[in-house]
Amino acid sequence: MIRFGLCCIFHDHPVKFRHINAANAAKLPEAERLCKLSSICLDNSFELEKALLTVESLEIGAFRILSQILPLYTHPQAGYKLEALPDAPEIVNNFAKIREFHEEHDIRLSFHPDQFIILASPDEQVFENSLRELEYQCMVADLTGAENVNIHMGGTYGSKADTIKRFEARFSELPESVRRHLTLENDDISYTVEDLYPLCSKLDIPLVYDVHHHRCNPDSLSIPQATELCGGLWRKLGREPYFHISSPKASWQAKNPRPHADYIDIKDFPECWLCMNFTLDVEAKAKESAIIQLREDLQQKFGIKA
Repeated sequence: MIRFGLCCIFHDHPVKFRHINAANAAKLPEAERLCKLSSICLDNSFELEKALLTVESLEIGAFRILSQILPLYTHPQAGYKLEALPDAPEIVNNFAKIREFHEEHDIRLSFHPDQFIILASPDEQVFENSLRELEYQCMVADLTGAENVNIHMGGTYGSKADTIKRFEARFSELPESVRRHLTLENDDISYTVEDLYPLCSKLDIPLVYDVHHHRCNPDSLSIPQATELCGGLWRKLGREPYFHISSPKASWQAKNPRPHADYIDIKDFPECWLCMNFTLDVEAKAKESAIIQLREDLQQKFGIKA
């Protein structure tokens, strides 16, 4: 079984999350700012309910929650605590409904923080800011029942080995709520599955396998080998493996194949995945339309109903 995952927003369905500009929010008096933010957060909690209803109707089995579901939560000037919002009780109640719904319908929820979340940064301020953001997203993960908060290792800072050691030292000091949700992912520039697997295996951190990143930033592992290593880590922890797929916007022969296309080219789907049970976030610009198209292409090419 392939459990397809939709990432954050919709292409064709009327689910719209609200945002607010940090500079404009910071200009408002505190009481007015909190009321404004509260209204946006409440609306977003309702939209998240709508999002889950929509993916359930489309038979999509996973949904990545927008990191800024509570906008500006950790912003140095405009930030706030959930309990400070006038609508906090209703927001929390809506999140509880979301938790019940996704558990009842077996919809897997996750977060994928932005690239500026770097736990292994040598800059202590960057680390503290990253931790603050992770604590916020893990808090919402607990409220909604989301399983994974997935991050990248980040830069190499002159030495991959030293950076990985710094991550390992900091991991043991993270709050339990963060450690419990955290997953790592190979990236398309610096860290491969081969780089991250020993660390993830040692610390029991699930490793999200992004096949597009692997193709952009290859190591000595084949796709089947990387698939087995990453899948094995998830299964060892009694959890369903989690992978990502995308296709290049231009082509694999282009100077930069990293940007994502609107849809998935069926030739980019690894055949070794066909007989697996796993979750697959489809990172394509056409969102739910790309998932529907990929399912049709898998049926047509391989004769499987996914």
